Amino acid sequence: MANTKMIGEISEAIVIAEFLKSGIPVLLPFGDNQRYDMVVEVDGRFLRVQCKTARALRGGAVLCFKTKSTNRTRPITSRSYRNQADLFAAYSPYTKQVYVLPVEEAGEAEVWLRLTPAKNGQVSRVRHAEEHTLAAWAGAAVNVPTSTDPRAV
Repeated sequence: MANTKMIGEISEAIVIAEFLKSGIPVLLPFGDNQRYDMVVEVDGRFLRVQCKTARALRGGAVLCFKTKSTNRTRPITSRSYRNQADLFAAYSPYTKQVYVLPVEEAGEAEVWLRLTPAKNGQVSRVRHAEEHTLAAWAGAAVNVPTSTDPRAV
C-alpha cells in the first residue's frame, strides 16, 4: 500500500502526462512551497493547477476529492485554495481519468463528481463527472476563468 505522499505524486505525474498528451504545455514550479503543483498554458494564459487524487465512494457512484489542504501539526489547520490556484486537476485511479474543475466552482471542503445517476432521481446541483473530464475541459478551455488575484502567474 502506497503512502499518501506517493499516491499524490503518482496522481500528479499522471495529470502532467495527460495535459501534455492533450497538447497543453505544463510548467513546474521550483520547490514544494507553492499552493499549486503546476502551471498550464491555455491560449496564452497561465493557470495555476492544484492536483488531487479522487477516490470512489458509494460503490463507485461518485468520485470525491478534498478542496483544501490540512496541516496535521498542532493545532490542526486547513486552508482553501481560493485565490491561490485556478484549477483543480484530480486523477481517479478508479476511472483512470483526470477531471478538471475551476477552484472558484468547487466547494469549500470537497468536490463530488457523479459517475452514475442518483438513485433518488436528483438532477439539480449534481456535478456529472463526464462533464469535467480533461477532454471536456480542454474542449471548452475558451471559458476558463482568468484569475482575479494580482499575484497570479
